[in-house]
Amino acid sequence: MAQAVKDIPAVDFLKIRKDFSVLDQEINGKPLVYLDNAASSQMPVQVAKRIDDYHRKEHANVHRGIHTLSQKATDAFEETRKKVRDFINADSESEIVYTTGTTDSINLVANSYGGSVLKKGDEIILTEMEHHANIVPWQMVAERTGAKIKVIPVTDSGDLDMDAYKSLLSDRTKIVAVVHVSNALGTVNPVKEITERAHEQGAAVLIDGAQSVPHQKVDVQEIGCDFFAFSAHKMCGPTGFGILYGKKELLEAMPPYRGGGDMIDKVSFEETTYNVPPFRFEAGTPPIAAGIGLGAAIDYLNQIGMDNIAAREQELVEHAVSELKKIKGLRFIGNSDQRASVCSFVIDGIHATDIGTIIDKEGIAVRTGHHCAQPILKRFNVPSTARASFSFYNTKEEVDRLINAIRYAKSFFE
Repeated sequence: MAQAVKDIPAVDFLKIRKDFSVLDQEINGKPLVYLDNAASSQMPVQVAKRIDDYHRKEHANVHRGIHTLSQKATDAFEETRKKVRDFINADSESEIVYTTGTTDSINLVANSYGGSVLKKGDEIILTEMEHHANIVPWQMVAERTGAKIKVIPVTDSGDLDMDAYKSLLSDRTKIVAVVHVSNALGTVNPVKEITERAHEQGAAVLIDGAQSVPHQKVDVQEIGCDFFAFSAHKMCGPTGFGILYGKKELLEAMPPYRGGGDMIDKVSFEETTYNVPPFRFEAGTPPIAAGIGLGAAIDYLNQIGMDNIAAREQELVEHAVSELKKIKGLRFIGNSDQRASVCSFVIDGIHATDIGTIIDKEGIAVRTGHHCAQPILKRFNVPSTARASFSFYNTKEEVDRLINAIRYAKSFFE
């Protein structure tokens, strides 16, 4: 993803694009150009159909019934766990915990693992570029336990200051929580090196993979991290569903995060014993249709090939960067050599909201604001940016329409 672009493999992305019916519409009388993929990707018809089939033909609760429909739903729901295991190369299905999304996954780790191991004087290391979802849960657990938060600074190019990271590590470091790919900058962080150095100090590592899993191959065993979190809706799947990968020995030692059905072994008023992981962390009726939908999304991505997806998106982002550079007064916020399919920028004298509003009239959807990453925008002394984020179903022609629309928006202020 962050390497030099090679020849794009023989994949017909224009044909693949037809799977996304939402793209075949007009906004304000103009063909839609959807460039808000970092917020949420679009869903192909194959995934939508699989979810619909469950609702129409298979709907029943899982893990609770001996009747045929319940067994059928359970089998489909649990098949996703196997697909996730293979997709990120986890060692075991028992390491794959179903959650409602990346935010829920991080809260689970912060409260269950962090809440049980942290004590006064311990330290948690975050980065300056974290999404709020990987800041606030740690602040909350730090307040309860007396732990302190340390922050890895970011360089002017938008890269982590790895020398500063090394100096922050000590025997007081218990947890390092870091984003794999920044949603605000597009920077791809060296998570394997970060993990190795944390482990040298005996610290556990959580990786926020919300922006990496949809765009590149991820191998949690190669990275070596202890926890890895991501969401279905950013990878052509449904909202309301996500994954927490956790090393088996850590999950087995962690207390439950929520109580209720399915996470129990035996219940009495005198004592309750808990189920084994991953079910220990999956209280209540889960979002079954969404879980089955994630399985279908993984099938879809695998059919295209993650290497093909990464190459396609790198081609698009490099074309966008090349053309955006030609716009006078435009400045990138995040300019790392290790960049994913995200371009965040500001234009002198124009508020990001005005850019987004004007180009929306041209049918182009980008994200404006602080992107739930206020600390990193404060680092670059900007209140908000415009962010174009790309997926494999986008085209170079759509990038060119973005450029023309920005020039059009800029003309209003000249």
